[in-house]
Amino acid sequence: MSEMLVIGAGALGLATAEALLIRGAKVTILERAQVGQESSWAGGGILSPLCPWDYPEEVTRLALRGMGMFAGFAENLHATTGIDPEYQRCGMLVMPPFDMQAANQWCAQHGFSVEQRGDALLLPDVAQVRNPRLLQALRTRVESLGGRIVEQCTVKEFILDSDRVKHLSTSQGDFSADTYIVTAGAWSKALLGDHALHTDIKPIRGQMLLFKFDTPPLPHIVLQDGLYLIPRRDGHLLAGSTLEDVGFDKSTTDEARATLLQRAIAILPSLKDMPIVKHWAGLRPASPGNIPTIGRHPELQNLFINSGHFRYGVTMSPASVEVLLNEMEGTPQPFDVSAYRWR
Repeated sequence: MSEMLVIGAGALGLATAEALLIRGAKVTILERAQVGQESSWAGGGILSPLCPWDYPEEVTRLALRGMGMFAGFAENLHATTGIDPEYQRCGMLVMPPFDMQAANQWCAQHGFSVEQRGDALLLPDVAQVRNPRLLQALRTRVESLGGRIVEQCTVKEFILDSDRVKHLSTSQGDFSADTYIVTAGAWSKALLGDHALHTDIKPIRGQMLLFKFDTPPLPHIVLQDGLYLIPRRDGHLLAGSTLEDVGFDKSTTDEARATLLQRAIAILPSLKDMPIVKHWAGLRPASPGNIPTIGRHPELQNLFINSGHFRYGVTMSPASVEVLLNEMEGTPQPFDVSAYRWR
């Protein structure tokens, strides 16, 4: 049985570990803090690029495949763990300003359902998932399959033996395996150091607000000019999010709180009298063009990466794991994956 070491226990790391465990591998996950408490937890869980027609084909190709796989992925997690990730196809209403012609053209080309609602567009097939519950389900699933998770474990150095990683030096001692997979999100480039090569992943802060209604105040997700409102089944409503290049600073700001609140009230006036239940920030693993890096290291035979998904790590996770495992096993890919290779 081959031994795998996964570095980073967010959505990508846990989903990667689950797939490897199902294939009979022995898997250890090292997490620098706590499982699933970074970008994966902090996000809104919209399972689609916000305006897919604004993104490169390399992004939408991977996102669409992930979106197509997600219902089964979530259903399997619910069935095997008893934890409901609350996957629901609620639709997303895109309000102006946006390029109506480009939107309709993209939807037609990709077989993506669209309904015109005045000067807005409803994308009825867009789904959402409740991130914290998804992460709980993934952790439970990984542990039930025999995966070992080591928290508060910071990787300090990759120790090499010619063109292979021999072991990892960490804050909790040395760890060795046959294969090493970096799924450390915004920390991936810093973690890899000189081994990152041309992989360009950096943190971009996003801040969110949470409200609570007795019943869902909206029938679907609403998006306007980068701001989204996400209604949960139990009446919670998320408003997000900012895009801030501030390094590894996860603090929240009064300025972002005021801006998000003002813009959210403009879309849903009933928010004016609602208290803010919570205000938080997370660090997305930003990459040029939103295109992640998935695959084998060009110089180190037993080192792989599945990271840099920017805003769409959860959406892309089932498809990204598929691409990674195909590369590891030499299996044909579902589409051209050259754009995701480690440079």
